[in-house]
Parts: sequence; C-alpha cells; structure tokens
Amino acid sequence: MPRVIGPAISIVGALVLGQATVQAGLVSAAMVIVVSFTAIANFVIPAINMAIAARLIRFVMMLLAATLGLFGIMSGLMFLLIHLAGLRSFGTPYLTPLAPLLKTNLKDLFIRVPWWGMIHRPRLIGSTRNAQRRPRGQKPDPPDDSTIE
Repeated sequence: MPRVIGPAISIVGALVLGQATVQAGLVSAAMVIVVSFTAIANFVIPAINMAIAARLIRFVMMLLAATLGLFGIMSGLMFLLIHLAGLRSFGTPYLTPLAPLLKTNLKDLFIRVPWWGMIHRPRLIGSTRNAQRRPRGQKPDPPDDSTIE
C-alpha cells in the first residue's frame, strides 16, 4: 500500500473486524472499546522499554479479565500493587510517600508546598544528621505599599 492510504485502510479494517466480532458475539462492544483505548494510550509512553513493559502487563491483565472476569482484574491489580510496594529504588521504597505512610512526607504529594514551607527533609530520603532543610523564618514578606507608586 502507498504510505498515504495505508493508515486509512488499516483503520477501516480494524473497524470492520471489530464490528464483525461484536455481531458474531465473540466479544462484547465494551471489550473492543477498552482494547482500542489501551492501544491508542500505548502511544503516549515515550520510552520504548516502558511501552513494552506496559504492553506485556496489558496482555496479562486482558488474559486475567477474559478467564476470571472482575476477580481476575482485581487480583492482577493487587499483585501489581504488592510488587510495586516491595520494590526499592536507591535504597528507598518505590512508593515512598504512600507505602510507608508518614504524615510529614505528605507535604508535596498531590499539591506542592512552597519551598519556604519545606523545613524538614523527608524521613526516608534525608539523612538523620541533617534532618532540617533550611531554618525557619524564610517565608517572603508581602511587598511594602509605600514603595509601590
């Protein structure tokens, strides 16, 4: 096929095959949508080694879903979460602010605290000798109204 028409024909072919498998009752329409969504989302991953790992996990999860249903999906996600919780990167747990839940380390998990509010180092990352990042009182003052004209 020429380069210009090749992608268009492959899209039409995928649509025809998807419609035929749904009408034949081999798979459900939701399964076709989920598989196509994950295939498109696979192009978002920039590193090829991460894309290959995500593809392998996707195939295992689809196999679990096809054989065991919702129980297979949940058990696969649980196995993946247990595996991630057991990993360590540079001596630190992989899910550091969440897996060993320390309240002091949650300052910049979802919403970043300003740098002047980050007084202490995270417990698992920082050294015990130098636990204080910077001294207190580093918050910037508001501008003086007398200087603004």
